[in-house]
Amino acid sequence: MKIITINVNGLRATCRKGFFTWMLDQAPDAVCMQEIKAHPEQLSQEILQPPGYQAFLNPARRKGYSGVAIYTRKAPDAVHETLGWPDADEQGRFLQADFGALSIVSLYLPSGAAGPERQEAKFDFLDRLLPVLRSLRSQPRHYILCGDWNIAHRKLDLKNWRGNLKNSGFLPEERAWLDSLFNQLGWVDAYRVLHPQREQYTWWSTRGRARENNTGWRIDYQIVSPGLKERIRSASVQQTPVFSDHAPLIIDYDWPSW
Repeated sequence: MKIITINVNGLRATCRKGFFTWMLDQAPDAVCMQEIKAHPEQLSQEILQPPGYQAFLNPARRKGYSGVAIYTRKAPDAVHETLGWPDADEQGRFLQADFGALSIVSLYLPSGAAGPERQEAKFDFLDRLLPVLRSLRSQPRHYILCGDWNIAHRKLDLKNWRGNLKNSGFLPEERAWLDSLFNQLGWVDAYRVLHPQREQYTWWSTRGRARENNTGWRIDYQIVSPGLKERIRSASVQQTPVFSDHAPLIIDYDWPSW
């Protein structure tokens, strides 16, 4: 089973850059998207119904902002759109699709880069999300949590880590939160299972030729429940072609394909 996750930074813009042609060539079983920035009525049939796929969207109430989506070749048994917090649910930050014993989630965590107020909102979101992830771990299901988590976990995940020690996305509290996710709750960073020491980034600033110089951050993850750890067969980041300021993270699992 091939799963792709990407922050598209605008679904319509990504479509114009040829994303769906590329996606069909990749033939994934599911694609999770973040920051779709669009409502269904704003989208063409090319986007809503790519050949062989069904699209499930959870847009933000505010147009042109946030929102997540899952594209899948198989109809899910159920789809869940809410975390149960009105402020987060209005921003379209969570979407879960269930397929038998497997659940695939598209998740978009807030950024705190805009200033102290946004960082406090991010910390609040993290505080509320941890019990949700603890609850998911207690379920008799396999989970693949795909998304833009807006946190670089280790120095290895950020080119200029020394210059970002006090910046959102690499704060000690944020990195400790991921530590608790992995070390206490038992979730698994799927990419690091196969590439424990590889310097690989998934997001680059649009300033200062960051992408050209590969001055990036690894903030996009597929985080899986422990039962899937031994089923991870390949993991890669597709840096070209360029569809947004993020790159697609592609992981193959030893799980029946659709």
